[in-house]
Amino acid sequence: MKGVDVTEQKPLTRSKIGVLMGGQSSEREVSLKTGEAVYRSLVRSGYDAVAIDVGPDLSKTLQEQAVEIGFLALHGPGGEDGAIQGFLETLGIPYTGSGVRASAIGMHKVVTKTELAAQGIPVPRGTVVLRGMAPSLNRVLSTCKLKLPVVVKPASQGSTIGVTIVRKPSQWKEALRTAHRYDEEAMVEAFIPGHEVTVSLLGGPDGVVTGLPAVEIVAPDGFYDFSAKYEKGRTQYLCPAPLSAAVTRQIKQFAIRTYQALGCSGAARVDFRVTPKGKPFVLEINTVPGMTETSLLPMAAGKAGLSYDALTERILQSALGRAGVGSFRAVR
Repeated sequence: MKGVDVTEQKPLTRSKIGVLMGGQSSEREVSLKTGEAVYRSLVRSGYDAVAIDVGPDLSKTLQEQAVEIGFLALHGPGGEDGAIQGFLETLGIPYTGSGVRASAIGMHKVVTKTELAAQGIPVPRGTVVLRGMAPSLNRVLSTCKLKLPVVVKPASQGSTIGVTIVRKPSQWKEALRTAHRYDEEAMVEAFIPGHEVTVSLLGGPDGVVTGLPAVEIVAPDGFYDFSAKYEKGRTQYLCPAPLSAAVTRQIKQFAIRTYQALGCSGAARVDFRVTPKGKPFVLEINTVPGMTETSLLPMAAGKAGLSYDALTERILQSALGRAGVGSFRAVR
C-alpha cells in the first residue's frame, strides 16, 4: 500500500463533517483524544469539519452545525454498539464505520464469539455469568472444562475495562463483582498463554478488505490493561509482529473472515491471542478503533505506508459510500 499525501489532493467532499467524540461511556477520555486527532487531520486535509462532544442535545447540535456526515470517534457503549449509528440513520446522516447490526454484534463479546464459532473461527472456550448469580469457581471450571487461569470481563466494554485474570480461587468473587459493575453479563473464558496480537482492517469502496501489518503487544506484567494501552512508554509494540509467515497469513485470514462474518464497514481491528505453538484465537473485534497517538490502527497503517491523514480519509470513504451517489456534494 503506497503512502498518500491527502493534503495535495482535493477533498472527497465539501459536505460539513461532524466528528462525534466524548459521550458518557467509561472510554470518554480516550474518545476525546481520538476525536481531536481526527478533527485536526480533517482540517489539515481541507475538509469542513467541526468537533462535537456528544451529549443529550446532539440532535440540536447537529442541526445548528448543519452537519451532513458523521465521523464516529466514539468508543464503548453508545458509540460502538449501534446506538449512535441507528440515531444517525433516523436523521438521514451518513456516518463512518460499521452499521447498526455489525456494531451491535461486535460490541457484545458473547454474541461475537457465538457468531464466529458458527463460522469455524477459533475463539476461547467460555461461559456467561449473569449479575445476581454467584456460581462457585469449581462449578464453572468443571462445567466448561476450564482450568485456571481464566479471564473474567464485561460482555460489552472496551479498553480492557473491568477485566480480571483470575489466577487463584480467592480472586473469583471480586472478579465477578468488577465485571458486573459494567455489564449485566460477565464473560468467563480460558486464558490463552502466548502472544497478544492485533490486525487492523480497512474496507474499500469496492468491497475489498485490506489487512494491515499485524502488531504484537508486549505489555508490562503480560497484561494489556487500560494503563498499558494509554500511558506512553509502558508497552512495547512490534510491527510487523515477529511471527512466522504461515501464522501471519492465518491471523490475517481469520481477521478478514471475522470482519466479513459480522458485516463490518470502514476500519476495524481484530484482537488475538496466539499460543506459543502458533495457534490463534480471536478475542474480539473493535468496530471503532482508537486513533490516538498510541493507537494500533495508525501504527499499522504507517507501517503499510499510509499516513495518518490518508488513513482518516480512507475511513471517511466508508461514510461517503453509505451516503450513496448524489447524497453528498462530491468534488468532481
